[in-house]
Amino acid sequence: MTNSTIPYDLPPLPSYTLHPLPPLVSWIPDKYLTLALPIIAYWAVSMIFHMVDVYELFPQYRLHTPAELLKRNHVSRWDVFRDVIVQQIIQTLFGIGLAMIDEDATYGKEDYDIAVWAQRVRIAQRAIPIVLSTIGLDVGALAAKLSGSYPTAAGALAGGKYPWLVQLVTTGGQKRTVPRFAPWEMLVARAVYWMVFPVLQFLLGILVVDTWQYFLHRAMHMNRWLYVTFHSRHHRLYVPYAYGALYNHPFEGFLLDTLGTGLAYLVSGMTVRQSMWFFTCSTIKTVDDHCGYSLPFDPLQLITSNNAGYHDIHHQSWGIKSNFSQPFFTFWDRLLGTMWKGGDVSARYEKSRVHAQQKLDRDNSLEVPRSQSDSINSSASELDETTKKTSVSSRRSSRKKAAGATQQSGNLKGLRNRVNESLHGKGGNVLGVESSH
Repeated sequence: MTNSTIPYDLPPLPSYTLHPLPPLVSWIPDKYLTLALPIIAYWAVSMIFHMVDVYELFPQYRLHTPAELLKRNHVSRWDVFRDVIVQQIIQTLFGIGLAMIDEDATYGKEDYDIAVWAQRVRIAQRAIPIVLSTIGLDVGALAAKLSGSYPTAAGALAGGKYPWLVQLVTTGGQKRTVPRFAPWEMLVARAVYWMVFPVLQFLLGILVVDTWQYFLHRAMHMNRWLYVTFHSRHHRLYVPYAYGALYNHPFEGFLLDTLGTGLAYLVSGMTVRQSMWFFTCSTIKTVDDHCGYSLPFDPLQLITSNNAGYHDIHHQSWGIKSNFSQPFFTFWDRLLGTMWKGGDVSARYEKSRVHAQQKLDRDNSLEVPRSQSDSINSSASELDETTKKTSVSSRRSSRKKAAGATQQSGNLKGLRNRVNESLHGKGGNVLGVESSH
């Protein structure tokens, strides 16, 4: 593929041939790896914070105590885990659908695109003499003065004119001499292509996500039906923790997170590999905002003021109508006056800690009498069982004694009859045993 026309007042653009881009991992296409990486990152980072919780590694930086985690949240960890998995399944299915209609990534056009940026640099130089002349400089004289020692600087001052920079190209079977780019122009073009423009795309993506999520998130709080039907589920977590970051109603999760980041990807024009970074970083930032720790050494909490401490205020009953911005920056809260204005929150946090601990202690104190009652009931049951066994044994012993007496009486009676029959006949009572005939 080649450009159809070549403006010879500018260096020409090179031809290029597109090739399929080999995947980063041989056994999975990049577009599907893009879907997997955010999920892997979500659970990897969440488990790190979960281990910090379990082993109490940084208790001095916790925003909430373990007692608050137990007594203030209105949803079990299992329900949180289940709903996050549901959202990630929906997110993955949506991503697979987009991947099926998206074009396959290619390479081979990089030199062409860099040359396009170099042409833009050359065209931009035409404004230099105009700008300098407006402040009273004689650009022609200055360029002539520099042409001997600094010909490149002279050419830039003259508006991007480098008559000595030429190259030989073949077009239509004919060789022609055309302009070529100055080395500094190519250096600037490469820096723009490989660094500046991708950073601008990333920042644009952040702007789109922050804008999308701010206004939808705020609407979820301002409209009672939206809040009760969808968003209230997320606020069952008064004490957020890392893997609860995406605990949402499935519809809200799709609307707020999946569509928001997807729109940012499309608007910014990112490549698939750029989107790997963007989606994964967005996910990690969301997890970090819900981690429950204000860590002074966490880079994500230092880069921006929209961090775990900032977002945690929004999860409290007294701060729920403020701090809507997420996940990156806070500029919408600042511009629209929704940033927390209640001043220092340390006393409010301490009150919540004390109340949760008192509730936990009260519940634990109720468990002791219940245990004692269970022990007494168990002892009583054992006593009743022993009494029953003793009674049964006594009855069995009485029956055995009665049976023995009856058997003994029968034996004596038989002996008496045999003696009487032997001595006097059947009518005598020699032994004095009462007959009962």
